[in-house]
Amino acid sequence: MRILGIDPGSKATGYGFIEQQGNRLIHLDNGAIFTRSEDALAVRLQIIYRELCLLIEKHRPEAVAVEQVFMARNPASALKLGHARGIALLAGINAGLPVAEYSALQVKSAVVGYGRAGKNQVQQMTKVLLNLPEIAQEDAADALAVAICHAHSHHLSNKIAPTTENLRGK
Repeated sequence: MRILGIDPGSKATGYGFIEQQGNRLIHLDNGAIFTRSEDALAVRLQIIYRELCLLIEKHRPEAVAVEQVFMARNPASALKLGHARGIALLAGINAGLPVAEYSALQVKSAVVGYGRAGKNQVQQMTKVLLNLPEIAQEDAADALAVAICHAHSHHLSNKIAPTTENLRGK
């Protein structure tokens, strides 16, 4: 199964593609979509959506996993993060893919074995689990961790499955 993991953000949205072959996890690609904070939010969201759609078209995942919003420092940040997350969900469902959502606690538990692990621990374990030559950039490592979490628990997850009705816009 080929999985796209997404760590949504309005300034940087991380993405990571992995392939699950039996018990093996194979790294395919990772990176981040960066936007300029001086651009209007609608423009930034359009960039994120367009880039995610291009990545989905290029890598042809079979599932999308998105990290849930946990908490932000202020309400404005929480709203922007929620918008970026909505764009990530929309990109997956519009491509006709099943979309799953995972909390940061679930992701960290699946990757590190400890739900309160730090960012550096997630980055290091992602490197080890995927046999990466170097530690991935923070947003990309988080997205890869979301994909790994999905690979380990997709049979248990809460998926949003595309249907004929929601693909037609009803």
